[in-house]
Amino acid sequence: MNKVLFDHDTIMRSLKRIAHEILEKNDDLNDIVIIGIRTRGAYLAERLVRLIEVFEGVTVPLGELDITKYRDDITREMKEVIVNQSTVPMMLNGKTVILVDDVLYTGRTVRAALEAVLEYGRPKNIQLATLIDRGHRELPIRADYVGKNIPTSHSEAVQVYLTELDEKDAVVLSK
Repeated sequence: MNKVLFDHDTIMRSLKRIAHEILEKNDDLNDIVIIGIRTRGAYLAERLVRLIEVFEGVTVPLGELDITKYRDDITREMKEVIVNQSTVPMMLNGKTVILVDDVLYTGRTVRAALEAVLEYGRPKNIQLATLIDRGHRELPIRADYVGKNIPTSHSEAVQVYLTELDEKDAVVLSK
């Protein structure tokens, strides 16, 4: 059974709110770098950068992280053949990095992203924005900006669809 939780308008409303919260929490936009976690987090990060540009007239640097080689569920042999496809626009020393992902679940993806970010320097701080927080953390990780908290069971799945990849915007809960 599938239940549509978000449509295009709800996703955009959530991203607008997150963008405003980022602006409220961070005084100096010159120190911010927004980095999306591949794949859907990268598209959400791009949308956030565009919204901040509309709201403030400032283009915040945008990056993209491929965290595959940092995952703790991949064997050593697999790590050696995977090419890192990250694009980070600058060294991150002293910057405020805002990581963006579509769904926060166990926290293991974010843990891998934190490790990947540190290869680009030592940020002043790292914040996390996620469209959906479904709970069930295995690590002590929390989001600073959340589109929606959706309590789920382990047997349910939350799927995010974005126009850039899926030709529609939606968040769907599957049992």
